[in-house]
Amino acid sequence: MDRLEAMRILLRVAERGSFSAASRDLGVPLATVSRKVNELETHLGARLLVRTTRKVALTDTGEAYLASARRILEDVEETERVASGEFHAPRGELTLTAPVLFGRLHILPIVVDFLATHPEINVRLLLSDRNLHLLEDHVDMAVRIGRLPDSTMIATNIGSMRTVVCASPKLIDAHGTPKRPEDLAAMPCVNFEFLSPAASWLFRATDTGQAIEVAFSPRLTVTTAEAAVEAAAQGAGATRVLHYQCAGQVRDGALRIMLEDFETDPTPVHLIHAARGALPSKMRGFLDYAVPVLRAKIRSL
Repeated sequence: MDRLEAMRILLRVAERGSFSAASRDLGVPLATVSRKVNELETHLGARLLVRTTRKVALTDTGEAYLASARRILEDVEETERVASGEFHAPRGELTLTAPVLFGRLHILPIVVDFLATHPEINVRLLLSDRNLHLLEDHVDMAVRIGRLPDSTMIATNIGSMRTVVCASPKLIDAHGTPKRPEDLAAMPCVNFEFLSPAASWLFRATDTGQAIEVAFSPRLTVTTAEAAVEAAAQGAGATRVLHYQCAGQVRDGALRIMLEDFETDPTPVHLIHAARGALPSKMRGFLDYAVPVLRAKIRSL
């Protein structure tokens, strides 16, 4: 069995949702299309498609297999073109992931501009505050905010992000501007649980550089940065978030940053991808396009 051919046939069946439509697209007899898919399922010992009288749909196993198969086919095509010396525009599907708010504010505009100049690339943008596993979740590239664990992943640094404490001008006027982290005990606080699950905020002493941990009982605990920032802007309390998460409200005057001299070291931001030899042109093209734009955006915050 020619597994690459079977993968191509399976991909077209899944895209068209029909054996007969795939047969017409590929110029292959319907019986051959059906036989190739059956042979592939037998070889794998798993059902890849659910067949009904109206349509064909992928099983969960089929979804996972097809994601890997699509990547294999793109890599084979890329390798053949490089070997033949053929110049070609980047093509294929590029899967990216980023934290929800950062992705919406900073990655999505870049993706839209990138698509306008790369008509043969399609992008799947997964926005999640959970770090997706690149290999298991079939992701090509990921934005990571935070220090990276040791791994075989290739990381491109695109900047760093401050972690700031901010509050509304009204709250600061009512309680006074804190001079030291310990002064936050006199203010109500809104805790962003994802960033500070233990309801304590870290600072750094200006004279010794040692860590200062301030524990508190939050008046409000929320699970998203947007909610923490909105609550703080409405005067519910001071909050601690990454700078990009409150930059718009600070710029508009709805929030003020406090205790800047006591901030911890900025958090690094990387664009990562798996180590896979020669980088496919779709990924190389996105890196070349996105990295300088992202670096400029982060510097401007």
